[in-house]
Amino acid sequence: MLRIILIRPGSTEFDEQRRIKGTLDIPLSEHGQAEATEAARALSDLHIDSIYYGPGCASRQSADLLASGRRVKLKELESLTNLNHGLWHGKLIDEVRRNQPKVYRQFQEHPESVCPPGGETVDCVEQRAAKALNRLLRKHRHGVIALVVPEPLASVVRHLLTNHDLGDLWRAECETGRWELIEVEAGRTAALA
Repeated sequence: MLRIILIRPGSTEFDEQRRIKGTLDIPLSEHGQAEATEAARALSDLHIDSIYYGPGCASRQSADLLASGRRVKLKELESLTNLNHGLWHGKLIDEVRRNQPKVYRQFQEHPESVCPPGGETVDCVEQRAAKALNRLLRKHRHGVIALVVPEPLASVVRHLLTNHDLGDLWRAECETGRWELIEVEAGRTAALA
């Protein structure tokens, strides 16, 4: 059995302001460094074979903190790029809710049906993430790997691995520093719904 630790990076200033970050490359804030350090400490007794992280400063910094003091492979995967929010990048979540209430609600209830202006759909992210996960599941049939990816990509990864609902991606957007352990049976693939 493979165990996957799904880790959200520590917070950035954008998370703390409840701004949409998507693919923006933003470093950890002071609070985010503390969150990532705490997650690394909480996982210190667990042997990790490999750590994979998506592009972006906060993911890289969080992965580095997790790897500190371990003999572990660390690798950035371009295919774990977060959702491209296009013109929504940098906007306050409340700004989208106020200015585009129907689109906000639609993204909240049926995120797969919305494409941010100049961005990409959740379906595009699901397809990219499923390919990446299936490669990792073929490579690692047993042991423990860590995936350090921000929201909403972390919700997509959890959905693909567990078949749970995506949930409210607006609420998830600013969730940081959390981790969860997902057990995956050998031979399983990340299925698209």
